[in-house]
Amino acid sequence: MKRWMFFVYGIACYLAFLAVYAWFCAFTGNVLVAKSIDAPVASSPAIAVAVNFALLLAFGAQHSVMARPAFKRVWTRIVPQPIERSTYVLASCLAVVLLIWQWRPIDAVVWNVENTTARGVLWTLFAIGWLMVPVVSLMINHFDLFGVRQVWCYLRGRECQPLAFRTPWLYSHVRHPLYVAWSLAFWATPTMTAGHLLFAIGLTAYMVAAALVEERDLLAHFGQQYAAYQRAVPRYIPKFGKRTTTLQESQRTPSGQSL
Repeated sequence: MKRWMFFVYGIACYLAFLAVYAWFCAFTGNVLVAKSIDAPVASSPAIAVAVNFALLLAFGAQHSVMARPAFKRVWTRIVPQPIERSTYVLASCLAVVLLIWQWRPIDAVVWNVENTTARGVLWTLFAIGWLMVPVVSLMINHFDLFGVRQVWCYLRGRECQPLAFRTPWLYSHVRHPLYVAWSLAFWATPTMTAGHLLFAIGLTAYMVAAALVEERDLLAHFGQQYAAYQRAVPRYIPKFGKRTTTLQESQRTPSGQSL
């Protein structure tokens, strides 16, 4: 019975992620939702900046702290190992919902691209960014990243083996393709308001910090193997053409653990 309960819980958390991800995309793009990043202003700029900054800090803290190995070692004394990742996904969804719900728009326009072709290019980059996130996760192991593989293994009574170290496609050209995708999603907009700019700067700063911490953890775990990967593959600006690394496969937690 417990195995089925954990499995249902994991699937529910995954479905919650899909729903919140779609909502987050609509919120950022000002489409299909009543409350968006540039919704009518209801707060003074000073209050909006303070509230939004606190929301971004809460978002970053939840995503980074819960993903750290030291936290997991303590956390799994409370939350069973098979649903640890699903619980992280659920907490991440709640952090995004809080961000959307309490966001305070600041409507001052920073830039507004009026050229039709240029606007089309920016909307295309926006779409590419949001589509790249699930595509990149599928390059490593999408269902492991969102906790589904773990609850499936537990349901089947199998040990969930750690994933091998792999550098498929984009990972052989850039170490953090997920963060590159998120950056496109947050920055590519034909009309940038002050509120959206604060949002983009805050989340980009979080991703830069998260990448540094994440790489420190991976370097501590894999040693010279990951150091060789760092030397061969750039962090953010891709190298295309000849495959940049022939690293031997080993165990690795996939990089880019944010929503």
